[in-house]
Amino acid sequence: MMQSDATISGSGFFEFKIDYSETKNMAVGDLVCSDDISAGGHLWKINCYPRGDKEDEKGEYVSLYLELISDSKGVRTIFHAFCLGREDGASDSNFSLYKRFVKVYSCECPEYPEGPVTWGWRQFVKRSVLESVCVANGRVTFLCNIIVLGADTIPVPPSNIGSDLGCLFDSNVGTDVSFILKGETVQAHRAILAARSPVFRAELFGSMDEATASSITLQDMEPAIFKAMLAYMYTDEMPEDDELGGSPTEMVRHLLAAADRYALDRLKLMCAQKLWGIISVDTFASTLVCAETHSCAELKSKCIDFFAAEKNFKRIVFTADFMWLVQEFPDLAAKLKQRVEI
Repeated sequence: MMQSDATISGSGFFEFKIDYSETKNMAVGDLVCSDDISAGGHLWKINCYPRGDKEDEKGEYVSLYLELISDSKGVRTIFHAFCLGREDGASDSNFSLYKRFVKVYSCECPEYPEGPVTWGWRQFVKRSVLESVCVANGRVTFLCNIIVLGADTIPVPPSNIGSDLGCLFDSNVGTDVSFILKGETVQAHRAILAARSPVFRAELFGSMDEATASSITLQDMEPAIFKAMLAYMYTDEMPEDDELGGSPTEMVRHLLAAADRYALDRLKLMCAQKLWGIISVDTFASTLVCAETHSCAELKSKCIDFFAAEKNFKRIVFTADFMWLVQEFPDLAAKLKQRVEI
């Protein structure tokens, strides 16, 4: 077990820093923990497993947990954790990795039995994403905030509507519309789709033929992408990479396209965030074209800035994908040339 530093800032946030280079030789289950932290009259510490804490995840994820050290019960806590991006243009505060939970710390914690007063995230972030956007000078910085709510309040558990609706989607109970994609049938609930998407609302409750059809055939979307989009509509959560199948980068582009098609603006930005987090010389052209084609101005702007960096520009222009971009999207290529003044 390694000990890392955690320092309190004046705003109530504290930094938890890890020497990332030292984690490369660590095994699954090896722990890095912070110093003790005082917040809300209780003592806490951050427990980080740089290669995760479960063997079946093969060391691909970083796990992060907040542990209550004090002998206390019924401590209602809000915990925010950010993974800061580098300052070299690969990431910024708008695209920092961010997680949040609200929990009541008690004597039992069924989700994480290995730590009776520990809560957190088994899959906080993939190591590959962390390495691409968050390692600076060999170190990773987690910016954390612990808020302990007053003891005189009546504890209210966090909303579980997402998990409830997710179970409804998985079970197919009460479904009233089906979608057929390449021979595969996906069941859904009209009211939920209409509540989440104005496009579905118009299709399923408007004057279109789909409003009276019990089954709708979609010709131009992969079943995995459609199911991932529906899962987001029910749970408000971005699917994990392994739920998308295929190449994660390519599948996220397809999911962004689906989000644009059905006016799911938050999902579109979540996809944009993920694509920006793994931007590289090799993925630049396809990512920029995706942003342009599906009207994602935020991602497009960042891609153009990435291109304008001299070290990137000199490498990108010699890639086959950039040649394809120039031939197929001349207007977009002209904007890039104007940005670098050539």
